[in-house]
Amino acid sequence: MASTSAADIFNVNGLVAVITGGGTGIGLMMANALATNGAFKVYIVGRRQSKLDEAASSHPNIIEPLAGDVTSTDSLIQLAETVKRKTGYINLLICNSGQLGPPSSGGDDMPKESSAATLQQISNFFLAQPMQDWNDTFALNCTAVFYTAMAFLPLLGAGNDPQVSKSAMAGVRSQMCVTSSLGGFNRHHLAGFAYTASKAAATHMVKVLATFLGPHRVRVNALAPGLFPTDLSAPLLVGKDATQEGAFPPSFIPGERTGDETDAAGMILYLASRAGAYVNGCVLLVDGGRLGMLPATY
Repeated sequence: MASTSAADIFNVNGLVAVITGGGTGIGLMMANALATNGAFKVYIVGRRQSKLDEAASSHPNIIEPLAGDVTSTDSLIQLAETVKRKTGYINLLICNSGQLGPPSSGGDDMPKESSAATLQQISNFFLAQPMQDWNDTFALNCTAVFYTAMAFLPLLGAGNDPQVSKSAMAGVRSQMCVTSSLGGFNRHHLAGFAYTASKAAATHMVKVLATFLGPHRVRVNALAPGLFPTDLSAPLLVGKDATQEGAFPPSFIPGERTGDETDAAGMILYLASRAGAYVNGCVLLVDGGRLGMLPATY
């Protein structure tokens, strides 16, 4: 009879993972959670070697830094070759890299409330933004997700092979997780048009990839976090101990706080362990109820 003990179904013993954007924020929270709960190796990928080294110092024998650029096909291929040489396979790929993109308000000539702006002001504000800023946002938040998946697919396949993978967990197929965002469902513009559109695109890509890769025994799921203390959310959290209940009114976040390390750990341990092994094509919203306070679609 299968065990239903939490210690058995939520551990990630022996797992090998790659996390892009793993040196800071939610990516680092997930790396630490996996390392603490039995992972054999967690490769964290980012552009800043110093940040990666600092992040890896908490679990020096488990978390390993790999400098690279996920917007470069050549860099992704090199990263995959490095991991192949070191372990030969992975069980989990987390595409977590992202950026905020150009703003949708601000400046001297654009009122903070768009309803107070004239159409000419709106037109001038957005046409002054370089189109390349939009392209860069989509390149990291969406396009890079696809190319990262393609680069690591053979290693995910090897993770399902008990002849290759030392950490193939019974009943748990290899998986790709994509960090999307509450912003991909939010119909309010304040997170920025490029950010929300790119995250919505990434979320839909998860659904398409889940269908496409299902016959190849690779699962694909999305994480859609709300507010967490990260570099992206820092401007909203100035002067607040934001992870403490009561930091926000329930009209803003019913949970009255941001997410924290425990929340990040909970969402990835669920999906990466036997507990979430039957989950494929899912979008896991972890936002304390924030999306319900906004005009949104989910």
